[in-house]
Amino acid sequence: MAKITTFLLIFTIGFAFSACSQSKKQEQQQTAQTPSDTLGKAPVVSNGKFKALVLKRVIESKVQFPKDSNWFYEPAINSPKSAIYSQDGSKFYINSLEGYTTAVFDAKTLDKIKEIRHEFTAANNHLFKNNETTVFGYPYKQQKAQYNHFLGKPVESCLSHDGKYLWVTYYRRDWDPNAESPSAVAIIDTKTDQIVRVMPSGPLPKMIACSPDNQFIAVTHWGDNTVGLIDISSADPMDFNYVSHIIIDHQVTTNFSGNVDRDNNCSNCLRGTVFTEDNKHLLVAKMGGNGIAVIDLPAKKYMGTITGSYLNLRHIVLNNGFIYLSSNKFGAVQRAELSAILKKPFNDQQLIDFKDWQTVMVGPGARTIDVTADGKYTFACVNNACKVVVIDNATMKIIHEVKAEAFPVGMALSPDNKQLIVTSQGKDAVPQSGNAVMIFELEFLEE
Repeated sequence: MAKITTFLLIFTIGFAFSACSQSKKQEQQQTAQTPSDTLGKAPVVSNGKFKALVLKRVIESKVQFPKDSNWFYEPAINSPKSAIYSQDGSKFYINSLEGYTTAVFDAKTLDKIKEIRHEFTAANNHLFKNNETTVFGYPYKQQKAQYNHFLGKPVESCLSHDGKYLWVTYYRRDWDPNAESPSAVAIIDTKTDQIVRVMPSGPLPKMIACSPDNQFIAVTHWGDNTVGLIDISSADPMDFNYVSHIIIDHQVTTNFSGNVDRDNNCSNCLRGTVFTEDNKHLLVAKMGGNGIAVIDLPAKKYMGTITGSYLNLRHIVLNNGFIYLSSNKFGAVQRAELSAILKKPFNDQQLIDFKDWQTVMVGPGARTIDVTADGKYTFACVNNACKVVVIDNATMKIIHEVKAEAFPVGMALSPDNKQLIVTSQGKDAVPQSGNAVMIFELEFLEE
């Protein structure tokens, strides 16, 4: 007799982010696809184990009057960009980009338990080791008297030291609207949920990742095609230090005269970042370029690029020997055996051309993806179609989809795979879109 087990799915929806915005015409067309009364009402398509998604809760900040008992007003949700769970799964963190806040929620009750404010004044100087302002000689566009007095826009996160520390990248310092100057990375003690150190970074940091052996943190700098590598082998955050500055193809010039659109004119626009399980390589998606950059970790050297996948890669996940990719522009999720790729040598152009990808088309605007621990299912945010899809990895076919509040973008599975958080930002051309956290129950059938 089959046993029914329940899984929880959470979605967060938010603000428009210029690097990801579409044309106004497209956005207006997309609005018609996302009425709130259709959320969670997609038909069930069962493959024998996956059953359904059931809407449980929506946490949002667009209106103060709940639509029904499932809707909760929470002003801390202001352009939610990404989500991450604590290592034990007891709580989750939502990076609220335009709210300059990381909101902390209890994973069981779904209640907000704390707000981590990314605001720094003279009272916070102790968080900056030796009052450091920059690394690798990055110049500042604005000659600000106090470089470390700013509001940070939290964008992405990772955990280190077996979950003890949460790292958060600041997409910008508030006084640097063009993201031409160095930004920063915050380190948060997950026991107290307090910031214990702030480190400078290169311009426009996006993704951040921790090596499986807890020896290194990698920060990808969208603004100039570089990756900063931080040695975290010490137990004391104040001892963490940069050990390498790796250029991918070529370093982009910063500190232009006048206004510069760093969001859309940043060459490779380095995004999805992940260490291989053997700690030998760092893989970085070239969202504005072609393929996946490969870094030799022991040598701290850029080796070349894996090509042959769809272009405009946004996210990378490694799971059970497979590499999973999302292509934003082409609306695809792809996977391949990682060993089959890395065993191929680079050619004279520093390229590995690999075409043996399994592909499923999920819809325009494939953003963040996540894979269950057992490797059976992939979840994908489909931004332009305002939905989340479930992929059966055995067949690489969509087995379920559900409407989401407008324009989902980020995602995180809980450690026990019983919850999935999806964040969305909305779009500038679609007023009142996004800024919500949706909670679904996932049902699976187990023999």
